[in-house]
Amino acid sequence: MNRIDIEVLKPQAALDAFADTWRRMESGTSATPRLIFGSLRELFSAITEKRLELLRFVATQEGLNTRQLAQALGRDYKNVYTDVVDLVDLGLLEKNPRGGLAAPYDEIVIHTIVRDAA
Repeated sequence: MNRIDIEVLKPQAALDAFADTWRRMESGTSATPRLIFGSLRELFSAITEKRLELLRFVATQEGLNTRQLAQALGRDYKNVYTDVVDLVDLGLLEKNPRGGLAAPYDEIVIHTIVRDAA
């Protein structure tokens, strides 16, 4: 199963995570892809309920272009276009050369810390 971890981290923890991932990649060790946000507000702004619905739909109906996707979801084209652009920028959607969309991940796991470790 192809998965991505999405995390909400404080700045220092985000830098530590980046450094850890960099070391793993340099050593040839594979790592689960990660997407890190600085706050829950940023996360929920970037990955809304509508965008998750869009991701789930694309995962089952790959190859549709943005116009077809908007029609299938019964949503305004401009809003779907904006969502697609943002999700492609985040790496959660991919576009093929003909404009068809694909979801590269089967699973998205979201982590946030409630209490700092003592």
